[in-house]
Amino acid sequence: MAVYEANQTNQPSTHLAAARPTISTIDIEQPQTIKEIDEEHKNQFDYSQRAQWLRAAVLGANDGLVSTASLMMGVGAVKEDVKFMILTGFAGLIAGACSMAIGEFVSVYAQRDIEVAQMKRDNIARTNEEEYGNDEKENLPNPFQAAGASASAFSIGAIVPILAAAFIKKG
Repeated sequence: MAVYEANQTNQPSTHLAAARPTISTIDIEQPQTIKEIDEEHKNQFDYSQRAQWLRAAVLGANDGLVSTASLMMGVGAVKEDVKFMILTGFAGLIAGACSMAIGEFVSVYAQRDIEVAQMKRDNIARTNEEEYGNDEKENLPNPFQAAGASASAFSIGAIVPILAAAFIKKG
């Protein structure tokens, strides 16, 4: 017991001391002006634009696969004709792609209107509206891109059960 107490000290071990962060004046950043922040953001890619069409594509593909397969299974349960099932699948593909595109367009256009209104409120507070307004408008969501992504993805998702029905043998 005496040997154990002699080896203990109140000093921290070197590996723990090295892990502690130290704060220096170099680590503390100076406040930036709005112009410096905007210059810094111009060099960065805005991933929020990609999120709009990616979300629309994922939802469209999922809905195309599930709704077309469900429609074709329902028709197949009533009428055992493969050609009729495939025709129903194509009708569901066209109707669903149009529905998804229109719904996505309306949704993203409404979001765009809200963001434009917010930009107008923000620009009133700024002194140099022309300098900041154009850059912000480029970052707005594109309803046409979202509608196209949704319709295309729905069609791709809907093709899967239609192709599967083409391999059904009449027995």
